[in-house]
Amino acid sequence: MDKLFRQIIAFAVFLSLLTSTSSLIINYSEGLTQNSWPMFRHDEQHSGFSDSIGPVTNQTLWKFTTGGQVWSSPAIADGIVYVGSFDHKIYALNSSTGDAIWTFTTEGEVYSSPAVSDGIVYVGSFDHNVYALNASSGIQLWNYTTGGAVFSSPTVSNGTAFFGSDDNFIYALNAQSGQLLWMYKTGDKVQSSAAVSDGLVYVGSNDTCVYALNATSGNKVWLFPTDSYVASSPATDGGIIYVGCFDNKTYALNASNGALIWNCTTGYDICVQSSPAVYDDLVYTGSSGLISYSMSAPSNLNETPSGNKIFALNKTTGTTVWNYTTGGGVWSSPAVSSNSVYVGSGDGKLYALNSLTGVVQWTYQTNGAIYSSPAIASGAAYVGSSDNTVYAIGLSSQATNSSKNSSVLIIIAVAVIVTFLAVAILLIKRKQPKTLLSNL
Repeated sequence: MDKLFRQIIAFAVFLSLLTSTSSLIINYSEGLTQNSWPMFRHDEQHSGFSDSIGPVTNQTLWKFTTGGQVWSSPAIADGIVYVGSFDHKIYALNSSTGDAIWTFTTEGEVYSSPAVSDGIVYVGSFDHNVYALNASSGIQLWNYTTGGAVFSSPTVSNGTAFFGSDDNFIYALNAQSGQLLWMYKTGDKVQSSAAVSDGLVYVGSNDTCVYALNATSGNKVWLFPTDSYVASSPATDGGIIYVGCFDNKTYALNASNGALIWNCTTGYDICVQSSPAVYDDLVYTGSSGLISYSMSAPSNLNETPSGNKIFALNKTTGTTVWNYTTGGGVWSSPAVSSNSVYVGSGDGKLYALNSLTGVVQWTYQTNGAIYSSPAIASGAAYVGSSDNTVYAIGLSSQATNSSKNSSVLIIIAVAVIVTFLAVAILLIKRKQPKTLLSNL
């Protein structure tokens, strides 16, 4: 009997240790993989994928109003959302409440999406500058002036910040000091944002080419010519580059030599500015039935409604697995999380679709077109709209953590109750005659 009692006590201790350890693992892994979306397209490869569980409903967590349209895509790090606006400002907002932590004013519209690395926020502006700001205070650490507006979003990799400019150059700067490391001239504006993988920088240009440059030297490794502007930002996965183009196609290229693997025509007179997301066996992208577009008048878009689609393509063959037609052009780039893909549209809606089937899970209506690309972190989707507002949709990180912590507490409580009942039965057995024991 004493041996059985000791075994029960040991089992109870084991359960307590197991649940405590599980809680630590959950919290630790969240901090590494689920609570951040640190740059445009999530990471330097531009996968567009987050390990975080995305929002399962269209619940409004909070809204924050700026002084201008929000085309910039949010970045999230350490509980702070960073985003730019046409009102010339960069905002740092509490990711759970939407309260402003700080703002920084530039001299031009901020289309560029921030990147956060090692406590520094990097972002471009139409005032021709890229800024490096202290992530906690917003204090400027340095700025670098180019010869044109910076629409491109910085990508930070191995201590280097890569970005393009409307002066036709691709730049590499020391991320800590802002010192120029190299610059490469293309034939036209560079509004695409660079993806970095295996020592190479991949970026598109309005000169109709996709470039692969050596990340250390800036030397050209290869270029691939398309038939129109390449403002889409490449994504790299498994030795393949995926990128959209204004020639109506999405391309898959060999990452080492630029050889064409496949291209997919999304339809007649349909441009692809949306940047692809890659997860598992699928490539997700958007298209717009665009006839004319002027960056100087971003609200003046002439679209063919039938061309406004979200696509899922087989990443090996380029064949269409599913497509979904929205009510406006899809300039926003998809974000993938778990079994959902999230993307904005010119009809003002953020769409949540089943990533395997394209079936709508929910939509969220704003009061303006969504050109911003959503960021997913801690169970919420963060996105800007041309109605001058930044939206957080879903549950707060506190709610997500509370739910998981509650599950752990329930397991502990069950273990304690089971142990208590077992001990009580043992004590009763010791005090009762054998005739009673035989019935227990």
